[in-house]
Amino acid sequence: MDANRVKQILSSSADIAVEYNGVSVWIDQLNEDGRTATVHLRGPLEERSTVEIAELREV
Repeated sequence: MDANRVKQILSSSADIAVEYNGVSVWIDQLNEDGRTATVHLRGPLEERSTVEIAELREV
């Protein structure tokens, strides 16, 4: 995924399915470097991780 698509997803009111390593995640923010994003798993646990946006996949 690229930075522009991450920005579009963040600004959208739609529920857009995104996966990281096959796991469904929410994107919290695009980080200042433009190459990573902060995400958390969909579900009760809200543990946040920083991941490379190139590894995010829209499903």
